Amino acid sequence: MQILTESNVLGIDEQHPDAAHFTVLRYQDGLSSHIPKGLFRNNHDEDISQAPWGRFQIGRDSILGPGSIAKYDGNQQSLLIGRHVRGGLRLRFLLNGQHETRSAAMSMFGGGGVRVPRPPQHGDTVLQNDLWIGDEAMLLGGVTIANGGVIGARSLVPAGLQTEPYGIYQGNPARLMGFRFGERLREALLELAWWDQPFEWVRQHAEFFALDLAEDEGRSLEWVQELLKAKAEPA
Repeated sequence: MQILTESNVLGIDEQHPDAAHFTVLRYQDGLSSHIPKGLFRNNHDEDISQAPWGRFQIGRDSILGPGSIAKYDGNQQSLLIGRHVRGGLRLRFLLNGQHETRSAAMSMFGGGGVRVPRPPQHGDTVLQNDLWIGDEAMLLGGVTIANGGVIGARSLVPAGLQTEPYGIYQGNPARLMGFRFGERLREALLELAWWDQPFEWVRQHAEFFALDLAEDEGRSLEWVQELLKAKAEPA
């Protein structure tokens, strides 16, 4: 399995308190990302972490909970995770696993000498930045969870769903239930894209990250506009 991450990664922190349950990646800015042991599986439910194929990408300060699995059918789909993503226990990422439903039989007649259509293929599964995914959610292939989003516990995210930024999705199948913030504040936060900033910038503006942005969205919008000005200033 090819595991990709940020350029400022220091390596695997084998002394981390969570190292029994995760592969912990440590970064120069003090942050870490946690990949649960046993995450990478094939369609025989075998561990493929040492396989010469498959691609997984994770940004800094992202965690998937223990018991989570990502099922790879081959080398055609990747699981791509951005920065500051939090995932709960026992998440399920089914990256493909499709059968052709428009042919006469669902069986592929393995070894029987009968040719059937090739299974359709999803695109990559993409989790952008600043996300929360609740315990035991299942995401089918080709999904994109947009920046700032929330997926409720035990939700089933249907194949190919492209969520709205800062959208809150819940249910089976997962549907848009609302947004974390109003439209103007969402647009400003997307322009700010704080997750693209060096973490030292986040530390410098720590007071902003302690705010309840939904309490007074007018005042919160002013905060974001001030941060946009600060972001534009030369370092």
